[in-house]
Amino acid sequence: VQLQACGGGSVQAGGSLRLSCAASGSGFSSNHMGWYRQAPGKRRELVALIGGSGSTYYKDSVKGRFTISRDNAKNTVYLQMDRLKPEDTAVYTCAADRSSIMRLYTATPTYWGQGTLVTVSS
Repeated sequence: VQLQACGGGSVQAGGSLRLSCAASGSGFSSNHMGWYRQAPGKRRELVALIGGSGSTYYKDSVKGRFTISRDNAKNTVYLQMDRLKPEDTAVYTCAADRSSIMRLYTATPTYWGQGTLVTVSS
């Protein structure tokens, strides 16, 4: 599985961005998909994930502002980010695992995409 992320950019606080992550290969609907971020000088953290069943998880600080979704027909997962804050500034990376959703929770997924930079100015 290869993952290609896009959609990052620079916005002012309060703005919105939508990240996309397209996956190659078959069986996308079975993949558990996640978005991580890493800010300068900080550890990578799980922002949101969506299981193959459609179940979702959000980091507390993004609940109500970010929405993760998937389009299995397009082999793509999205992260809609609204009401962005300067503290959301980071490199965002998508990841996938087919065997265990727990691997996303523990930041050990089988597949990683490249990162896309999100910069939120105040």
